Amino acid sequence: MSMRRLILAGGALAVLAVGGTLAFSPWNGPSIAQGRLAQLEMAPQVPTTRAVPGSDGAIRLSFAPVVKAVTPSVVNVYATRIEQQAVSPFASDPFFSRFFGEGQFQSRPRESRSLGSGVIVEAGGVILTNRHVIEGATDVRIALSDGREFAVDVVIEDAQTDLAVLRVREPGDAVFAAITFANSDSLEVGDLVLAIGNPFGVGQTVTSGIVSALARTGVERSDYEFFIQTDAAINPGNSGGALVDMDGHLVGINTAIYSQSGGSVGIGFAIPANMARLVAEAGVNGGQIVRPWFGAKLQAVNADIAASLGMAAPHGALITEVAPGGPAARAGFASGDVILSVDGMAVDDPSAFNFRLATRPIGQTTKLARLRGGTTSTVDFTIQAAPIPDEAMIAQISGQSRFAGASVRQLDPALAELKGLPYDAKGVMVTAIAEGSPAEAMGLRVDDIILALNDMPMETARAFAEIASQRVRTWQIILQRDGRVTRSIVSG
Repeated sequence: MSMRRLILAGGALAVLAVGGTLAFSPWNGPSIAQGRLAQLEMAPQVPTTRAVPGSDGAIRLSFAPVVKAVTPSVVNVYATRIEQQAVSPFASDPFFSRFFGEGQFQSRPRESRSLGSGVIVEAGGVILTNRHVIEGATDVRIALSDGREFAVDVVIEDAQTDLAVLRVREPGDAVFAAITFANSDSLEVGDLVLAIGNPFGVGQTVTSGIVSALARTGVERSDYEFFIQTDAAINPGNSGGALVDMDGHLVGINTAIYSQSGGSVGIGFAIPANMARLVAEAGVNGGQIVRPWFGAKLQAVNADIAASLGMAAPHGALITEVAPGGPAARAGFASGDVILSVDGMAVDDPSAFNFRLATRPIGQTTKLARLRGGTTSTVDFTIQAAPIPDEAMIAQISGQSRFAGASVRQLDPALAELKGLPYDAKGVMVTAIAEGSPAEAMGLRVDDIILALNDMPMETARAFAEIASQRVRTWQIILQRDGRVTRSIVSG
């Protein structure tokens, strides 16, 4: 087993001695604005002349002015959560549980603390950080670079990007220093960058490096893998902190590192600013995030596929299936097409395409370069959101039903694609379970797909609501969970 580990850089300081080294264990503790908010200042597009130091004087230049301008916009994030800890070390052992009875092993609450970093994005006190820094937290606080502390509320937790937006609960007369966003698409490998955060809880720290690579994928489990790689030292506690350019503009949110020991070895990753800005804008607006929907399934173009299509080199995103009636189908895309670029920016794989599409506002027309039958053409594609389900496609069960407390949504192509299902998948998906409800006691889980009740196919939410509200002696339930179809019988 490889010793290389991916460490999410926002973690509790749990220090473990491992073979004479210190390993730090991390704690993993819609509407995007169609325009750009004035509060989230974005740097203007200015041509940059890049040059290596040409004299001894140039080598002696300092980053201090950049640091002084940026550090007031970077905060420390402290998250607290309450966990249930078993009193006995044998509580998880099935033998002892059977012998003594499960009731003998009670649990007690235990307070767990996590730390990370954040970036102020709006002068009223809106902060952007990583979701894994504050996930599951019952109390979150921030500390500014001057030592002032504020309690914050979590406005957005976005698992698809691993980003979260916080808002200061009682700012009073305080005015917060908001950072300026850069266009992360203008970054080049070799550009100088600074990473600012709170590594290991020692306090605000600045490290320098270069952009080592762009468009890295396979870094962590998120829907939009398109990371900036840097050799600026990033360590546990840096998650959610700022990666800035030499103009002091935000180019990325530091997120993760590759490490054998838990410390930095010069391979760190940041979420590009163009993605972070969209989530921040949604947080400033106080709305939910609405993402573009292309309506097609994609795969990478390997060497064999490239050769069969007459391509000189393997690149692009190959369309393998198109959602009936979806945006891609309406724009004329079909299975076998290869998307080569978005607005002139090359697409190397599906992750790159998804990222490029996700950073375009709803309603904007973008140009997609398409390869079909050996001929390249340009398609004008209008960015569209996934259709919002109407009331008939959603059901909430209440009353005396065995399914009371469950909320379900009828499957449609957009939801099927999001969950990795075939476009023609049938059934109703559980979207929420009320705590302590009969549905929870029965064992239903979010994302379960109910296929049939008492041999009646569940193809619509309305059909499910009608059947599930009945009083019967037993229920025969066919459901799909984690790709497996099971049949269960429960009492009514």
